[in-house]
Amino acid sequence: MTGLTAELVVDGHAPQTPALAPNGRLLCYVLAPLSRTGDHLDTEVWLTDIDDAAASRRATADTATESRPRWSADSAMLFFLSDRAERGVSQLHRLALADGTVSVLTGWRAGVIDHLPLAHPHLVALLAMDEPTEQDARRARDRDDAVVVGEREPRARLRLLDLRTGQISTPEVFGDRHVVELRQRPDGGPLAVLTRASADNDYGPRTGELHLFDPTTGTAEDLGPVETEARSLAWWPAEDGWHLGYVALTPPVLQAGTAVFDLTLASRALRNRTTGLLMCPTELCQTGAAPLVVFADGLNTTLARLDPTGPTNVSQHSGRLDDLSTTPTGAEIAALTGTRHQPANVHVGPPSGPLRRITDTRPELDGIALGTQQPLAYRADDGLDLDGLLVLPIGQTASDGPFPLITIVHGGPYDRYSDRCQLFWFPSAQWLATAGYAVFLPNPRGGQGHGHQFAASVAGRVGQEEWTDILTGIDLIIAQGIADPDRLGIAGWSHGGFMSAWAVGQTDRFRAALVGAGVIDWGMLAATGENGQFEAALGGSTGWSGIGPHPHDAISPISFASRIRTPVLILHGAEDTNVPLGQSVYLHRALRHFGVEHELVIYPREGHSIRERRHQLDVLRRTRSWFDRWLLP
Repeated sequence: MTGLTAELVVDGHAPQTPALAPNGRLLCYVLAPLSRTGDHLDTEVWLTDIDDAAASRRATADTATESRPRWSADSAMLFFLSDRAERGVSQLHRLALADGTVSVLTGWRAGVIDHLPLAHPHLVALLAMDEPTEQDARRARDRDDAVVVGEREPRARLRLLDLRTGQISTPEVFGDRHVVELRQRPDGGPLAVLTRASADNDYGPRTGELHLFDPTTGTAEDLGPVETEARSLAWWPAEDGWHLGYVALTPPVLQAGTAVFDLTLASRALRNRTTGLLMCPTELCQTGAAPLVVFADGLNTTLARLDPTGPTNVSQHSGRLDDLSTTPTGAEIAALTGTRHQPANVHVGPPSGPLRRITDTRPELDGIALGTQQPLAYRADDGLDLDGLLVLPIGQTASDGPFPLITIVHGGPYDRYSDRCQLFWFPSAQWLATAGYAVFLPNPRGGQGHGHQFAASVAGRVGQEEWTDILTGIDLIIAQGIADPDRLGIAGWSHGGFMSAWAVGQTDRFRAALVGAGVIDWGMLAATGENGQFEAALGGSTGWSGIGPHPHDAISPISFASRIRTPVLILHGAEDTNVPLGQSVYLHRALRHFGVEHELVIYPREGHSIRERRHQLDVLRRTRSWFDRWLLP
């Protein structure tokens, strides 16, 4: 078998956003590279006949960023966004399947963010920012561009494109609110419109409201506020009239625990339809009848139907099931899913399964040796059931141990490890297994897949029980003779980076650590990160919570920097607005002050995720080199 290289990891392509045509015979999806080599990520819209997947073809031959494929109601037209005319500014395009012609439908100077072809054959709803005015252009020329926070903030607005005339109108119905999502009623009735008071990630998600908009009359009706971070709108009919649902955070906790909320339009009654479930909804998908719900269910995924009595399980799927699309009747679905040793591809079939693979976007991985991946189930110190994954070195079995063990903690913390292929540009299990490491991927409390209480339990308590959950798993792997207790490493990105920094301040058991874009001071993050209120819920307090010491000081890694003796590799994107670079600089200065061996690596032009090809290659190679230096004999 051929060996895995860093180039094989980052040079592939992945399918995104599959969309089934209403007739159920055609499918489109976006094919995107895993890394970027230039200033823009060049993506492609592909078309596939469900019964002849080998005849797949590109919708265009352009070099562009193509996205958001949507079908017309009669399956004759495919609408999508492309920036082929002006890179970085997307416009709406239409492909006529009859003759293969592609037409540019908009020339909106601010670009189009999203779109929704309506039941009316000549109308498309758009989401787009306001076009720049002459005053804006003059200020830009004169460099009179001082930003007054709160003034002239950009807003996405609902606009209507008339395909007969090419004219775009902007209904004046939602004031100055920021529009984030649209969904038309299945019978061609009004649009459900989700808005926020601001596009600001710190403030906007807590200010959501629902509205109804009639595209034929241009009138709107307010339905009132929604729960925090509402998304994934879906309509369905019932005996008591139309219902409108969405996925949102379960109150009052701001940082975790999603639920499906059901609004009965006639009575305006709102219900949480997933209370008490030991699963977490991730998507709500509209059909002509009861909607489908995707649940993160431990290491795997459950697909359910939202019946009047509650969710009814329809099928179970190994690993993840993402980007669900259905025909109007819900008889067929398309989604992204994979296996332990095969990255996600587009699969289609009935909701009850089985699903068959339609795409094969990573053939270059065929024949590449990967480590054996197996689920782990164990109990925390307080008896809570936990799970995770163990990946063994390539060609090895558990009886060949003990091996050097690297624990990689997931981000979020409201994320999870699922039983899928663990091969990514960031510190990932299969990349390290190639170098002879066993890798532990824990799902401690605070994560997704085990219900609301499991997720919400870390609010104000990060680094406490979730830390002992991780240690318990490590001790189990050592007791089984798989891990060498004298050759332990720990790594993570984002919240996983926090846990890695926290670990080395609590114990000297780890011989090396990697902190990727990690949280070092919760008060500082609440003050400067783009999700400040979310971070404040995790940290338990803010710097303006009166005279300190504050609760977040006791659970911030920087407070324990004087205890760190473990060599630490720190990686961070220079333009990260989620966890700003200052967090890593803070840790670097503390470690320098205390004389701890470490490296700080900053990636220019990068945000919270590393996108450029050379930078991804550097992360992969530097990660292995760092752990090889400290863990290999």
